[in-house]
Amino acid sequence: MAVDLRRAADDITIRVSDTGPGIAPADRTRIFDRFVQLDAARRANGTGLGLSIAKWITEAHGGTLVLETSGSTGSTFRISLPAQSALTGPVG
Repeated sequence: MAVDLRRAADDITIRVSDTGPGIAPADRTRIFDRFVQLDAARRANGTGLGLSIAKWITEAHGGTLVLETSGSTGSTFRISLPAQSALTGPVG
């Protein structure tokens, strides 16, 4: 896994990349839905809420969370947050 953090004048961008098998194109529209578990082998180990909660928290702070890329060598998620959030005040 790799994490990249960049700050611009108006926003902060966080990219989280993994080296997993990727997310099938047919599943990409569902990954932020609550209780979605794509990997049948891991269903006993989670609830399918992680990405849903991460997206909710990001949006509560005025940001966005998207699947930026996904393929056979892994996936990258991008979080963009305003440099100054209405909920937390100045960042940095």
